[in-house]
Amino acid sequence: MAAADWGARRDPAAFIRANTTLESTVLVPELRLHQASTLVPLWEASEAELERQGVPPPYWAFAWAGGQALARYLLDNPGLVAGKRLLDFGAGSGLQGLAAKRAGAASVLAVDIDPIACAAIRLNAEANALAIQVSAEDWIGRDNPGWDVILAGDVCYEKPMAGRVEAWLRRLAGEGTLVLVGDPGRTYFPRQGMERITGYAVKTTREIEDTDLRNAVVWRLLPG
Repeated sequence: MAAADWGARRDPAAFIRANTTLESTVLVPELRLHQASTLVPLWEASEAELERQGVPPPYWAFAWAGGQALARYLLDNPGLVAGKRLLDFGAGSGLQGLAAKRAGAASVLAVDIDPIACAAIRLNAEANALAIQVSAEDWIGRDNPGWDVILAGDVCYEKPMAGRVEAWLRRLAGEGTLVLVGDPGRTYFPRQGMERITGYAVKTTREIEDTDLRNAVVWRLLPG
């Protein structure tokens, strides 16, 4: 089935509902997400074919390990975000932003440059009866409009992006923003200037990872 035939661009919400199931993860049972499963051929098209058709790979359709770790940490430590304004950067499914809102955040802006991801975040927010804002704009490099906390889960999988994101987030951390990063050991994760907070064993699948279990760590990014 070609990506162009899925109708993702014409009606993202219908496409998401038709190609995912609404379910929780083992680590974060409090929240449900529209996720791909072994019975859904969402990732059968190669990334090259998806790119040719102009449809980004469906990163939003999986609860990645770094995002799950961040979500679990926030739900277990609601005082970190209660009453605060948050940015969920590179949000994907929106899991960590939804966890922050469930933990009592005053406001959450979830950003992802994939418009289908933004549609998935809205559906996931609706499924959990949580209100968050969503943006498909590229926010890297912008000044902080008032966020108290920034969340970044699994954003270090591509070298050019990882470098841009790190420089931007270190600048914002230097201005007093708490920046929390969830990462399971991605290739381009920065090895310096990170403070380890906690870690979780996250159940994954070999369909999207190279192992059935990832050790995902929550880090605080230190000012540059």
